[in-house]
Amino acid sequence: MILHADLDSFYASVEQRDDPALRGRPVLVGGGVVLAASYEAKAFGVRTPMSLSRARALCPQAVVVPPRMSAYSAASKTVFEVFRDTTPIVEPLSIDEAFLDVDGLRRIRGTAEEIAHRLRADVRSRTGLPITVGVAPTKFLAKVASAVGKPDGLLVVPPGGELDFLHPLPVERLWGVGPVTAAKLRERQIHTVGHVARIGEAALVAMLGGGAGRHLHALAHNRDPRRVETGRRRGSIGAQCALSRSRGLSEIEAVLDALVDRVTHRMRRAQRAGRTVTLRLRFGDFSRATRSRSLLKATMQTSAILRTASELLHEAAPLIAERGLTLVGVAVGNLDSDGAEQLELPFSAPRADGLDAAVDRVRERFGAASLRRAAMVGREMNPSVPLLPD
Repeated sequence: MILHADLDSFYASVEQRDDPALRGRPVLVGGGVVLAASYEAKAFGVRTPMSLSRARALCPQAVVVPPRMSAYSAASKTVFEVFRDTTPIVEPLSIDEAFLDVDGLRRIRGTAEEIAHRLRADVRSRTGLPITVGVAPTKFLAKVASAVGKPDGLLVVPPGGELDFLHPLPVERLWGVGPVTAAKLRERQIHTVGHVARIGEAALVAMLGGGAGRHLHALAHNRDPRRVETGRRRGSIGAQCALSRSRGLSEIEAVLDALVDRVTHRMRRAQRAGRTVTLRLRFGDFSRATRSRSLLKATMQTSAILRTASELLHEAAPLIAERGLTLVGVAVGNLDSDGAEQLELPFSAPRADGLDAAVDRVRERFGAASLRRAAMVGREMNPSVPLLPD
């Protein structure tokens, strides 16, 4: 049995928990766009991500609060501690939801339903937040159960009762059915999951295409063989820095140096080489731009990744000069799963590897602050010495 645990209107619930004056009132979290809405606001039709002006038109009495990401991160950390105290097999989906495999805990912790009851009580007592849990034999059905059970509920789909629960639900409950697909199905009088299940796979493929047709046919029959996965390796490693004031290109390059050093240090520590360098920019008018370039071979060398990131930055220099820059970030993707690195420059690479290794050893022995102070001294002697991160 699998649990899908999902915090209810997470950001808004944190705000209501921390400010008693907001409890029972419609709360919107966001700026120009609604990031979260309390259930009192959702009752008026407010949804995410809706523009704040539209949300206020629907619910004029709503209280708007700015997001506090540090508070949400702290709450999420505590909730995931509860998850891992419940079972070691936890698959995070986002900051506020996860799958938990409790199938092997019957003898020591009781049934899946009993475990779910305790989980909800533990989250409430340790964080003060409401959480909904769906319990079912498959990941797909557990997630559907938690959606149907909201808010602050527990819904168990017992083995043998899966299709009785699933088939009366509207087609939108199937993963992958958005407004466009739902409209196509409803045009053909297909309104429920049961209707989808009664259509042959070939007919669904002809109607929606090969991938979508086979996918929906399997879900409508509750065929979902996926297990809860722990320790999935990330597909990219990145870092970013907000800029509080307008800076010249040379200052931005120094920040980029620091970010690349931080990212490549993490890559070497994880033994992950990457091939695609991505530069992320946010301008003074709040618009964003992304620039990417793929290398011929995967690398974890600071010099090779910094060279590519710097080239991308210089290509974006006209936009930066025109709009100003408020955030710069760099990420390396297409990471090798086994940590193997193919050297891009056979003659200079060993020297670069040695320098990277020396920097890593100093950082890990004395800390990044000492490394940064040494870099500052080096910069006074030679301005080409790169600036290292805090």
